[in-house]
Amino acid sequence: MSDRATTRRVLLASLAGTGVEFYDFYIFATATSLFFGPLFFPASSALAQQMAAFASLALAFFARPIGAALFGHFGDRIGRKSTLVASLLLMGGSTTLIAFLPTYQMAGALAPLLLCLLRIGQGLGLGGEWGGAALLAVEHAPPGWRGRFGMVPQLGAPLGFLAANGFFLVLGLTMSSEALTAWGWRIPFLVSAVLVGLGLWVRLTLSETPAFAAALAEAPPERVPFAAVFQRHLGATLAGTFGVVACFALYYIATAFALSWGTGAGGYSRTDFLQAQLGGILFMAAGILASGWLSDRFDPRRVLIWGCLMTVVTGAVLGPLLGSGSLALVFVWLALALTAMGFVYGPLGAWLPGLFPPRVRYTGASIAFNVGGILGGGLAPLVATALAAQRGLAPVGLYLGGCAVISLVALVAAGRRSAA
Repeated sequence: MSDRATTRRVLLASLAGTGVEFYDFYIFATATSLFFGPLFFPASSALAQQMAAFASLALAFFARPIGAALFGHFGDRIGRKSTLVASLLLMGGSTTLIAFLPTYQMAGALAPLLLCLLRIGQGLGLGGEWGGAALLAVEHAPPGWRGRFGMVPQLGAPLGFLAANGFFLVLGLTMSSEALTAWGWRIPFLVSAVLVGLGLWVRLTLSETPAFAAALAEAPPERVPFAAVFQRHLGATLAGTFGVVACFALYYIATAFALSWGTGAGGYSRTDFLQAQLGGILFMAAGILASGWLSDRFDPRRVLIWGCLMTVVTGAVLGPLLGSGSLALVFVWLALALTAMGFVYGPLGAWLPGLFPPRVRYTGASIAFNVGGILGGGLAPLVATALAAQRGLAPVGLYLGGCAVISLVALVAAGRRSAA
């Protein structure tokens, strides 16, 4: 196979895998915002049910660092390819099984318990997915192309979002609200099995990355990569962890929280708001593409800093635009927020792996990314919902801006450190 054909296959595998994984993750987030509160939790108040549903959404973020350590261990010891196949199977299997869950009315307390267990399975799988996909791309990148190669798996996020929310939008346009709530929400979870099969087919044809093969040729792998990361690379781990906080907070406020608030207190129809978000996600894709090119033109850390500054502005205008009562102005905010998201997310594929040497790179990048996910995204919809219910949208914007400042400080403190 020619070098060009190999490069295409590698980039396709990194994109396809993250696209499927994020599709799985986002159909849960969308279903949580629209359906899971009354379906899986006892009736008390609509707000209490929604808060409980968002709590189940948060569970995956706490499982992701465990998945990062588990899959990172094997990714740094036996290789990227096999580990990525295993993470995809775990994520896809958990997602498909959600389609068969009983509701609270059918099974009582067993229903939310099973939902939470499968959500943890999703988190474990995604905890091992992102780091491996990013390494698959950047460890094949030629000199001067790490930013552009690293942004390819990042495009899986808008691709997965478009597929997930687009699916729910089509179902909403073709089914009655009653049928969609009763059983139609299960269809996107069933389709995950087909997408996982396609992702596996692409990944099983890959060979190991050159960087990992070279590291093995120099010395045996670390016995416990997790311990090595914290003993010798604690500074890089902390920098990476806090550097991704803005990314997660921005994304889950602009998607899960905004959808729940917009179709609830905001008074917009489900169809209209999903269409606005689908339009906005195109700006995220454009931001990722631009950030990849700029990362090679300048450097990934500098582009991430620009993204954090954009996120501060996004938080400042959240209240006036999202709460304006005008869907057009809501779309303006979504476009701004998701463009900024492209700049705080796209360069991570090059920046985070570059903080760690190849021997512990899978573990280090995965742990930083997923622990940062807890801090930035795990509780963001829950906190934002509580703030909006008690004090309105302005504090939600302040919360988002505060998360951006945390990442900004971490990026500045990290300096130009690179182990690559």
